[in-house]
Amino acid sequence: MARKPRIPFHFHALGHALSGEIIHPTRVLIDAQASASLPTIGGHARNHAEGYYCQDYIRFRSAHTHVSGRWNEDSTVAHTHATTFIYDLNILDVVTAERIEVSVHSVHKRKDPVGHFTFEGSSFHNLRIEGHPVKVFLREQHLSKAKSGEDLKKEVETDKGNGRLAEHQDGAALCSLVEKIESSLPGVKEKENHITIDGFGRIYFAELFATAGARTLTMLRLELGSPQVAALTVAEANTNGQPMPPNPGGG
Repeated sequence: MARKPRIPFHFHALGHALSGEIIHPTRVLIDAQASASLPTIGGHARNHAEGYYCQDYIRFRSAHTHVSGRWNEDSTVAHTHATTFIYDLNILDVVTAERIEVSVHSVHKRKDPVGHFTFEGSSFHNLRIEGHPVKVFLREQHLSKAKSGEDLKKEVETDKGNGRLAEHQDGAALCSLVEKIESSLPGVKEKENHITIDGFGRIYFAELFATAGARTLTMLRLELGSPQVAALTVAEANTNGQPMPPNPGGG
């Protein structure tokens, strides 16, 4: 009997610098800027954007995304990486940043059920809200070792009670990498992952959506409600760490 071929490992990585929709006072769809997607066979992909300007709402000087996937020399470990940078961001002259970086890396060994994730390098530089400096300290290793839906559930449950976002449902978790926020901006609560600005909206920091086989990190998510109404994401990246599919031939 002919032996059936082994299903290959499928790499997966995505990233983009800015996307969303302005609903009011005028409707504007914001195409994903500097977006890149990795081929399933691995390799590299890049994209770049310069001088973005959306009416008087949003602008940035430049942004770029790089995604990659490769096996090590003896094909026992798969590395997948996604990183996005955005420079000189300005949202309605309320939220500004010199640089925001998101970085998600996964390492998958052939014999491991699920990959290991890290977020090192994800950071905010000279972030300001209404002119006030805002320092966001991140937990770069949070959920990095969770191997299953049950692992995610346990970590999320122990993370509740400190003001952070932490939810779990059907094998998926939504939480935050925020360790603490320091700022003289009125209304900031140190251990929460969001800030509410009257007459502007709510800003969420370093949201992490996790399943047993993937992580998506969004550095900024904005829900604007007055006078402008909009939903925005800034600096988002995703990689996989899926288990190797079984051999259809049984060996």
